Amino acid sequence: MLKVDNLNVYYGKIHAVKDLSFQVNEGEIVSLIGANGAGKSTTLKTISGLLHPKGGSITFLDKDITRAPAHSLPAMGLAHVPEGRRVFLQMSVQENLEMGAFTRSGDISRDIKDIYRRFPRLEERKNQPAGTLSGGEQQMLAMGRAMMSKPRLLILDEPSMGLAPILVQQIFDIIKELHRRGTTILLVEQNAEMALSIAHRAYVLESGRIVLSGTGKQLSESEDIKKAYLGGH
Repeated sequence: MLKVDNLNVYYGKIHAVKDLSFQVNEGEIVSLIGANGAGKSTTLKTISGLLHPKGGSITFLDKDITRAPAHSLPAMGLAHVPEGRRVFLQMSVQENLEMGAFTRSGDISRDIKDIYRRFPRLEERKNQPAGTLSGGEQQMLAMGRAMMSKPRLLILDEPSMGLAPILVQQIFDIIKELHRRGTTILLVEQNAEMALSIAHRAYVLESGRIVLSGTGKQLSESEDIKKAYLGGH
């Protein structure tokens, strides 16, 4: 579904992503894990058109999207929930969800009902400005808004960041449910243990390069990974 080939991305003179190649097959959950500054978020931003690479290519559903503008991708079936949630703070919860469907025509009320069924807290607060929600509720809203575009591939950047453990579990349960209902997922996540527990496959990034890859199970059992990312000894 998604193929990243020899990607090179720079921030000014800093070479942030180096000859990066990986793929995501339809129906998978794929995780990118690594320390802060490893190039994970940069990779996601480049896939979703927020950054442009110096070299390499990105193919989504057999279309070259390497230089596609970010706003054109939701209509193609790719949605990105960025780090820090980025909901529209002054707009109500309901208006945020409606914005998620801006690429679609026709009645969206059934889909909004479905989001509220999945996230009852959002329905309770549907007329409140999104800026009044807690961090966990804003994360749910950001995911709900992305789902309104009916994505084939959902890209999630640090969905559990800054959330209490009980909410982290809830967010991961929702990710698993979205996957069960047919959404392919590419996940960047600091909580390596949680990410590997739900991933079919995972890639480990260090200094902009992939240094290890394997199934979620293989990597979670690897001694090197345990030492570096899972707090093992």
